[in-house]
Formats: sequence, C-alpha cells, structure tokens
Amino acid sequence: MGTRVTSKGQVTIPKAVRDKLGVRPGDEIEFVEEDGAVLVRRRIDPAVFDKWRGFLRDLEGKDVDELIREMRDG
Repeated sequence: MGTRVTSKGQVTIPKAVRDKLGVRPGDEIEFVEEDGAVLVRRRIDPAVFDKWRGFLRDLEGKDVDELIREMRDG
C-alpha cells in the first residue's frame, strides 16, 4: 500500500491501515524510527491508566490462590 506526500508534508493513511490500527478522526499517531525503518502507530497517552493507579493496593501482600478462591466462592 502506498500514498503520496502533499506539498505541506501531509499523507493520507489508507483505510485498511486505519482500520487495522483502530485509528479514528481526532486520534493521534506517532512515527517511530526502528532498525532503519519508520513505523506508524497509534499514540496512546501514558496518563490513560493513571485513574487505576493504586486501585488494587488493598490486595497487596495477599496470597493469589486465596484471592482466587474468594472470588470463585463469592
């Protein structure tokens, strides 16, 4: 698949690629150089998981097998 660069340096991402990446209007993408190639990938804001930080803190130090038994019994 190919595309052409405009005079403003813009490109159109082919629909098949947008669909595969799950890119929708307004999403951000990033270009990453890796091993001499440039990759295009959907940018995920690292802060997206901040709201979950510490969510399981009350389970710290508990036995995993015991937690699973509690979940299955309850």
